[in-house]
Amino acid sequence: MLKRTLQNKFKVTLAVVTLGFSLISPVWADEAAEKGLEIAARSDRSDTGFGDSEVTAVMTLTNAAGSTSTREMYFKTLERENEQVGDKSLTVFVTPRDVQGTALLSHAKILEPDDQWLFLPALKRVKRISSANKSGPFVGSEFAFEDFTSTELNKYKYSYKGEEDLDGMKVDVIERFPLYENSGYTRQIAYIDQDVYQVRKIDFYDRKDMLLKTLMLNDYREYDGVWRTHELVMTNHQTNKSTTLSYGTYTFGAGLSDNDFEKGVLKRIR
Repeated sequence: MLKRTLQNKFKVTLAVVTLGFSLISPVWADEAAEKGLEIAARSDRSDTGFGDSEVTAVMTLTNAAGSTSTREMYFKTLERENEQVGDKSLTVFVTPRDVQGTALLSHAKILEPDDQWLFLPALKRVKRISSANKSGPFVGSEFAFEDFTSTELNKYKYSYKGEEDLDGMKVDVIERFPLYENSGYTRQIAYIDQDVYQVRKIDFYDRKDMLLKTLMLNDYREYDGVWRTHELVMTNHQTNKSTTLSYGTYTFGAGLSDNDFEKGVLKRIR
């Protein structure tokens, strides 16, 4: 009798504890989501107000055997009007000859599919990138098409994971889940420094929730309160390939406008 009574008390206690966790867990989840969004928003808003920018870059492709090839390119960016719309950007390859003149025009959206057009000079035509193909590789690199427009704050829901040390700096770790349709990623883990609030590392998980790629953002420099990384290294853990983007000096306030990011400019690029 005593044994049965103790068993019943244990079951009741376990049920109460379990119920308590079930009631508290959503609160924890809400707090983690709120803090994750707060940290992401602080990082995103730390560099607003630049207007427009231009920069040259060198892309280095490294295959699984360690062999490399390089491409020269330049980027133009027009800042978004507010957080409900995305930036506009233009990426143009200058060398080598086999990709010279290849250009990607992106109009980032939030939850709607981004508008992206790829100009292929060999075919002399502009190809619209469908929403189903944005997870594909960009011109043979380890960057996907969506990686060029996926920085918008409201493209994700967030969860705070805690603090860590990364290369000697304190970082906040947040998990972000793409809300936009046809993303090639189930989730991403972002590491944001607690000093100037810049993203230092991102782990990308594929549609099977396996670690696919890691992006390291190095060599940050400040331009009148605006921070920019000057080296991006994207490593594909499944293919052992990597792509490095090394940037030159940024120019801000170049006088760019919407007219510089119209679809028609792609065919006029030289």
